[in-house]
Amino acid sequence: MWDPSTYLRYGDERSRPFHDLVARVPATRPRAVVDLGCGPGLLTATLAERWPQARVSGIDSSPEMIDRAGALDAPVSFAVGDVRSWRPAPDVDVVVCNAVLQWVPGHQELLARWAAELPSGAWLAFQVPGNFAAPSHRALREVAGRDRWRDTLAPLLREAPVDDPVDYAALLAGAGCAVDAWETTYVHLLPAVPDADHPVLSWMEGTALRPVRAALDPAGWADFRAELGVRLAEAYPVRQGQVYFPFRRIFVVAHTGVRAEENL
Repeated sequence: MWDPSTYLRYGDERSRPFHDLVARVPATRPRAVVDLGCGPGLLTATLAERWPQARVSGIDSSPEMIDRAGALDAPVSFAVGDVRSWRPAPDVDVVVCNAVLQWVPGHQELLARWAAELPSGAWLAFQVPGNFAAPSHRALREVAGRDRWRDTLAPLLREAPVDDPVDYAALLAGAGCAVDAWETTYVHLLPAVPDADHPVLSWMEGTALRPVRAALDPAGWADFRAELGVRLAEAYPVRQGQVYFPFRRIFVVAHTGVRAEENL
């Protein structure tokens, strides 16, 4: 279960990669725009503002997220759906997939299929976190690997669920796309409130810790998050009343049906 309120604790920080990604999509008058994994819909609504003539839709696997999105006053249609079974309609000219594919094993096959099924001249833009080797995730895997939790949690946590930008670029260039791929490390400055949870723990509760919480009973979850919080406080000390939290992101924008050697 996704909790929209928990996910939106750091809304500004989480939205910046979306805007940086979409800024590299130069589509002028797309017929239809789809946001796969739209979450609570706030960012999807900005797509309708950018392309007001387009039919904009958002799809997410979480009913809770779609309920939140459906309450927005925006010219966007939202629906519960699975990105693994989604197929583009003939008029879909822009697909955005923001911070979703890290949850989908084998998503490289999806990317190749989407590139083949989208109309020529369409844009496929996605962004995934590239921080799985960061101290935050190393601490998560270490705590999850202890005797008490190993059997329950080990199958839920993967060390390398995403590729590097070069691998994604090669995949989509091989599918006949022109590709713009890059990575960015944001340094998020997270306020540290006295007597509150460590801010990186609060951040992770919105995403990476979601399957852990779902798998544990309340007592186990309380113990797990307390132990992880100690590790995170060691890895990310508070300085000047805040925590400096580096976060690597991987971005790809592919233009379908365009020779790989052409510029975007």
